[in-house]
Amino acid sequence: MNQKNSLGLNSCFLDLEDPIQLFHEWMEEAKKTEPNDPNAVSLATSNKKNIPSVRMVLLKDFNQNGFVFYTNLNSQKGNELKTNPYAAMCFHWKSLLRQIRIVGKISLVADKVADEYYSSREYDSRIGAWASNQSEELKTRDQLIQSIQGFKKKFNDKKNVPRPSHWSGWNLSPDSIEFWLDGDNRIHERLKYTKNSHGGWKKSLLSP
Repeated sequence: MNQKNSLGLNSCFLDLEDPIQLFHEWMEEAKKTEPNDPNAVSLATSNKKNIPSVRMVLLKDFNQNGFVFYTNLNSQKGNELKTNPYAAMCFHWKSLLRQIRIVGKISLVADKVADEYYSSREYDSRIGAWASNQSEELKTRDQLIQSIQGFKKKFNDKKNVPRPSHWSGWNLSPDSIEFWLDGDNRIHERLKYTKNSHGGWKKSLLSP
């Protein structure tokens, strides 16, 4: 028999007041079952004309303060976040038939945090952060290859590649987090946590 929690949902929703803790539990399950990048997440932003755009990024950290990813600050998403510092994330784990949707405000991580993560990356990835003018048009692929080679000459000491000022991390501080589980006949199970004015969380069930 399918066990239920106190709200009548599948037991995988647990009975937690803290959505970050529930996110942790679901992420740990995804790490066991997803063949590639369980931390891959779609990130939606919009520009000053309110035209949306979405792409996949990799979640690199999360805690009570929010969900962190890294990028070129002058990329399309970086420029859109400077204009409109609100974003949405959606995790989809096909192997588990689960989704998590997160909406909130974006802010830059501290320089020290960005430096620590940047220094943990592979040498070629650190060079790539310098060499690629992300989202800008390339005349030829060779233009990028030559840029990579040029920065490898400039930073030939693999242990000493400084983080470029245009590359850092964004933190999405959630206002709401929704957990979704696939159900038979499209009768899905949905649990939404909404942050209140005191910083606590309110739980509510949503119709599929």
